[in-house]
Amino acid sequence: MKLVKADIYILEERCKGCGYCVEFCPKAVLELSTKFTKKGYHPPFVKDGAACTNCKTCELICPEFAIFTVYKEAKMSYEL
Repeated sequence: MKLVKADIYILEERCKGCGYCVEFCPKAVLELSTKFTKKGYHPPFVKDGAACTNCKTCELICPEFAIFTVYKEAKMSYEL
């Protein structure tokens, strides 16, 4: 059985730290960091990338187009 997953990319210098991607992620994959960008914003970081279902909510909600996902195939194995 294969599941389609995604790699998450955050363009930190484009991010304004609004937190929409963090707030609206249905799987709580993202979290706002404590570090600052050059402009003084707190960008998000990927807290739990394995939980991402590639729903693209973060991409759709971001007003600055600072986050995107790229499909990858993750193999699921069953152990008995």
